[in-house]
Amino acid sequence: MRNPLQEQLLKAGLAKKGKVDQVAREQAKQRQGKGGASAPADKIDAQRLQAEKAERDRAIAAERNAQAHAREIAAQVRQIIDANKVKREGEISYRFNDGEAIHSVLVNETLRTQLAKGALVIARSGENYELLPRAAAAKVRERDASVIVLDHGKPGDDAPAGEEDEFYNQDQFKVPDDLVW
Repeated sequence: MRNPLQEQLLKAGLAKKGKVDQVAREQAKQRQGKGGASAPADKIDAQRLQAEKAERDRAIAAERNAQAHAREIAAQVRQIIDANKVKREGEISYRFNDGEAIHSVLVNETLRTQLAKGALVIARSGENYELLPRAAAAKVRERDASVIVLDHGKPGDDAPAGEEDEFYNQDQFKVPDDLVW
């Protein structure tokens, strides 16, 4: 069965019947996949390219998932800080280090003593610093510990006792009970 264009060309005398039949056979061979040895090589290249594209797509998807997870963690931290921040008021400048720079926040006497005892913690919130209660700071620390700037918590709570502490806890270094200073 020929297509209408081939029929028109034959009627007009612009094409020969043998040439039209030959073209039709070649097209039929191509449709059936009997093109020769070049088809398997093309198939292998196509499969290889498809596998490489799939691998790239997986890597890009993993990177997007990691970025989305990081944004989600940052949003949770921001939300915890905004919900639990302690109102700062006072005229005492409380100075602390954030990396290499020294910053200060204005606090009153009660906030200053709570900071010194470790009941309050200073956390970075964008360009500003906020005071958080210890419970909220623990939630923030679970998600992103780099946000906590200053924490005067008890070393026994966070850090395990070192080898030196164990050495001096032996019986030979006991302080006598009757020692008067």
